[in-house]
Amino acid sequence: MKTEVPVPAVATLHLVCGKIAAGKSTLTSELARAPNTVLISEDKLLAMLYPGEIVSLADYVRCTSKLRNAMQGLIRDVLAAGSSAVLDFPANTIATRSWMKTLIADTSAAHCLHYLDVSDEECKRRLKRRNDEAVHQFSTSEAEFDLITQFFVPPMDAEGFNVKIP
Repeated sequence: MKTEVPVPAVATLHLVCGKIAAGKSTLTSELARAPNTVLISEDKLLAMLYPGEIVSLADYVRCTSKLRNAMQGLIRDVLAAGSSAVLDFPANTIATRSWMKTLIADTSAAHCLHYLDVSDEECKRRLKRRNDEAVHQFSTSEAEFDLITQFFVPPMDAEGFNVKIP
């Protein structure tokens, strides 16, 4: 079923928050169908830039830090030019969301933080299917899911985001 995505009146930075296999990439693909909208996928970029190098959480942190530093100017430029951007980057910690908020600081862009509140059990079920089908750039074990989920922090009102729960 095709979802109709409305054209935003102003450039919008779309962010996604949700555990591994919560449906972030599926949602970002839908959001990116809107006219004048650019999808930027962390996993796709990391897989292309660091093939075979991300085998631990420490590797991910190192590589994604470099990627964010390299991409932030481009993301700001896209928004300042009046286009919307959909970041398929996990907005799963306060620090990450704080970085994301800086991306709109000097633009007139709006933002929307899409929060996918999916249980651990459902995410693990989806993760197993995703791993079995080998449709994702990275395979994540259940133990890695548990480790990474320890750092997950749902968005809080005090952070000042426009949160949407699909």
